[in-house]
Amino acid sequence: MNALENYYEQQEEPTRTCLLAVRTIILNYDKDISASWKYGMPFFCYKGKMFCYLWVHKKHKQPYIGIVEGKHFDEPFLIQEERSRMKIMLLDAGKDLPLKTIKAVLKKAINLYKTGVVKLKLAHLQKVDTPNKSLSTLVKK
Repeated sequence: MNALENYYEQQEEPTRTCLLAVRTIILNYDKDISASWKYGMPFFCYKGKMFCYLWVHKKHKQPYIGIVEGKHFDEPFLIQEERSRMKIMLLDAGKDLPLKTIKAVLKKAINLYKTGVVKLKLAHLQKVDTPNKSLSTLVKK
């Protein structure tokens, strides 16, 4: 069992079932979404760029979806706390998931990448010398 699978397995019920259901919803939302283990957490990438993750809130003891580019969201149910960039959506593991709301958040998050508000990785970068002796810049190849 790898670290990603182990993370879900070590959660207690009903949190485990909730996280696994949300994982399925996220992975089935778009063919370009993939799951990965980054920073000791289950992350989801859109075309290789991290866009959300799953975790359990330490204080509230509730599972949540973390939106990497949450600063672009103004929905009142998304919580920023002490984060400068990310916002979270708390989930009640004992209730039915708010599927419509989850899908709306996923759509908005992915659209940030599709519309170019958040840039996907540049294809190739190379170092270029500039006329200014000590400066170098990165440009597209």
